[in-house]
Amino acid sequence: MRAVERLITQDKVDFLLPPWSTAMNLAVAPTFHRYGYPLLAGSAVTERAPEFAKRWPNSYWLLGTGSQYAEALVDQLTSLRKAGKIGDSIAMVSIADGFGIELATAARAAFQKAGFKLAYAKTYPVGTQDLAPIVTEARNLNPDVFIAFSYPPDTMAITDQARVLGFNPKVFYTGVGTAFPLYKNRFGANVEGVASLGGIDANSPAVKAYIQRHKEVTGAEPDRWASLVTYAGLQVLQQAIEKAGTLDRKAVSAKIASEEFDTILGRINLKNHMVPNMLTLGQWQNGEFVGIEPASHAGAAKLVFPKSAWQAGAAAR
Repeated sequence: MRAVERLITQDKVDFLLPPWSTAMNLAVAPTFHRYGYPLLAGSAVTERAPEFAKRWPNSYWLLGTGSQYAEALVDQLTSLRKAGKIGDSIAMVSIADGFGIELATAARAAFQKAGFKLAYAKTYPVGTQDLAPIVTEARNLNPDVFIAFSYPPDTMAITDQARVLGFNPKVFYTGVGTAFPLYKNRFGANVEGVASLGGIDANSPAVKAYIQRHKEVTGAEPDRWASLVTYAGLQVLQQAIEKAGTLDRKAVSAKIASEEFDTILGRINLKNHMVPNMLTLGQWQNGEFVGIEPASHAGAAKLVFPKSAWQAGAAAR
């Protein structure tokens, strides 16, 4: 927080870009508010987003709430259960940090409301090196559905362990990192059918152009979730400054709260301090992480079920 304070009070920067992660955005939000800086949080998921928007009127929570992601997943699971393709039993693990706590709490409520049963629910601390025991315990219950609200290193380790142990549930859903190109590069064809948060409209010219520009500038592809949302937030900030015709933060913030903007996610407004109709469930299909929910979203694909079996020839690298 001292670094943020210094940028504001000593360097006197006109605007600040958001940090990465739910925890960091929550930590800096009061400081942004105190000094009148708009916070366009593109990598924070919190159930309290509506409350924080009222507490800190210059804050915008672009990834939305945990309930949005949990309900998108439950909608798909409910349809599968209704069709007789899965039962009621779910195995869930989560990291004991901001993201994992938020998502696991929202998921528990959504599962209970929909009549699903958590046959296995385990949290693990940040920095856990050996996740094999957790994956083994979940595998031994033979669930149709396995969910991990995990951070990128854990997402890689959990997937690796599931593959090694031959744990191949019909629905395999892991957390942050699944939508990263790193995930596809590491697991190759084994990513097919793996689900997670986010996703893209793979047919959108604007999204395709963004991915190409990202590769040209950085030498790597962007992730298929927060990267696009964060960039859309930067487009909003740029256009709000242009619309205001000034660097006065109060005037710019007023434009963010009241105008509509052209972004790579389409035309959006942030009047409710969140991105409307955002993709909340995605899946790797034919080498691309495509959006599944909400089904009404442009370019939304159908869920591929069941997840493809792990391939021995497509081992992690």
